[in-house]
Amino acid sequence: MIKEIKDRRSIRKYDGREVPREMLKQIIAAGLCAPSAKNRQPWKFIVVTNNAKRDVLLEMERGLEREKREPLLPESTASIADAEHTLEVMGQSAAVIFVMNTLGVELSRTLTVDERVYEICNAQSIGAAVQNMSLAAVELGLGSLWVCNTFFTQPELNEWLNTDGELFAALAVGYAAERPSPRPRKPISETVEWRSY
Repeated sequence: MIKEIKDRRSIRKYDGREVPREMLKQIIAAGLCAPSAKNRQPWKFIVVTNNAKRDVLLEMERGLEREKREPLLPESTASIADAEHTLEVMGQSAAVIFVMNTLGVELSRTLTVDERVYEICNAQSIGAAVQNMSLAAVELGLGSLWVCNTFFTQPELNEWLNTDGELFAALAVGYAAERPSPRPRKPISETVEWRSY
């Protein structure tokens, strides 16, 4: 098995050192190598560091406060505390890479069957790109955290990011200040059904 796959961890503590722009470019280049459905490459990456990172995290904090008062995701309010913790983690990281789905549709919109299929294909494509980026971070001696709970702050973030597409995920990147043990994984015997004719 590829070493980076085995060594990858979700890092929630960073030491604060700045990551050189060249390394961030290498991480994004790995994302650009990901396969995508019909080669649509439905991604755009917005890298924030330094004061820009501070400003966007303030927008996310504002969004979480709004979410407590007027939830966009009322069935997920139990996860707001986790989103607040994630915001703290992002604050420790050297950079946050926001991943936009340039072909995405608004969260609140009801989708046709065709649109739903496209969204699934785009999600798979962008997921492959984020996985490539997290593995590239490991290869470069960095840690990362794949952040999906940005959806609580979607309106505020989309306004701040002010770009094409819908926010899909974020990847916090930096020098790890922890080395977590691997989390348990389900064994092959529980997750694979073999069929042969």
